[in-house]
Amino acid sequence: MAVKTTFDFDQMLSNAREAYGEELTRMADEGLDFVFTYSDNVAPSSSAGKLIAKYPERCFNFGIAEPNQVGASCGLALAGNVVYAQVFGPFLSLRAADQIHTDIAYNDVNVRLIGTHAGVTAAGGPTHNCIADLALYRAIPNLTVVVPADADQCCKVVRQSLTFEGPMVIRIDRGGSPNVYAETDYEFEIGKAIVTHPGTELTIVSAGSSVYWSLMGAKLLKEKYGISARVLDMHTIKPMDTESLFRCAKETGHIVTVEEHSINGGLGGAVAEYLLEEGFNGKFKRIGLPDEFAVLGDPDEVYAYYGMNPDGIAEKIARLMGL
Repeated sequence: MAVKTTFDFDQMLSNAREAYGEELTRMADEGLDFVFTYSDNVAPSSSAGKLIAKYPERCFNFGIAEPNQVGASCGLALAGNVVYAQVFGPFLSLRAADQIHTDIAYNDVNVRLIGTHAGVTAAGGPTHNCIADLALYRAIPNLTVVVPADADQCCKVVRQSLTFEGPMVIRIDRGGSPNVYAETDYEFEIGKAIVTHPGTELTIVSAGSSVYWSLMGAKLLKEKYGISARVLDMHTIKPMDTESLFRCAKETGHIVTVEEHSINGGLGGAVAEYLLEEGFNGKFKRIGLPDEFAVLGDPDEVYAYYGMNPDGIAEKIARLMGL
C-alpha cells in the first residue's frame, strides 16, 4: 500500500540542508551524545551554525581541509564517539575519497558523512557538480548510503543513524525541495524502500529530490498517456531493498530509474545489476545525467535540458512504452 504523498508541492517547500542541523540540535537538547565536524561553508546563520554556537565543545571546524576533517572524524569515532561530519558534497567524494575508503570504511567506524549540495545543486557548474559520488560510495565496502527524499525524511535518517552500526553517507541537495510526504508519521526504516504512488504498468525507482520529479512524472503519465506508474522511494541506495524491487518488477513488469546523478554507476546501475542477475526481461531505462559534464545553468533548467523534470520523465517513459 502506498504511503500518502502530496502533489501540492509549490506551497510545501522545505530544505534538507537546514533540516539536518535542526535535528542534530534537537538531539543535543535531548542529551544524546555525538560530535559534529564541519568545513568552513557552514554559515553561523544556518541551523548547523546554531548547533555550533550552542554546543561548541562538541563541534570542530576544519576550514577547507576536507580530507583532514574526514580522517579526524575517524579518529573521533575510534575514540568511542558517534560522529556527524558535514562536508560540501563534491569535495567529500572527490577530495576525501582516500579518507572515506581507508579511514572511515576500512575501520568500519560510526561516522555519518553528510554530503550537501548533491547533483547539480551546488550552482558552481560542472567543476562543482556532485554527479559521480554514488558510484564511488557503492564500490566501497561497509558504507551505508542514504538519499532522503525531503527534509522530514532527512530528519528521520539523522535520528535513526545515531544508533546505526557502521559508517554512513547521507546525501542531500543544496536548497529547497518540495515535501514528498503529506504526513510525517509514516513508517521509515533505513534499508526499506517505500511505495509512494500506486501503479500497475511499470515502476519508477528514485531517490532524493528525484522522488518528487517521479511523482509528478507519474501524474503526467496517467493524465496524458493513460499509463499507470508506481513510484518507489529507494532512499537507501546501499544496501538496496532488493525484496521491494523484485516485487515491483514482478508486479508491474517494467522498471525506470530516475536520479540526480550520472547514469553510470548510481541508482540505475545498482537496480540494473540486481534485476539482470535475477533474470529480469522487462523494459528498463535509466533517467539521469548523461556521460558528460553537465551544461551550466539553474538546476531547474539543467533538469529540463536533460529531460529529468516531470515532463521529460513522462515523455521518455511514454516512448519506452511505445507511445
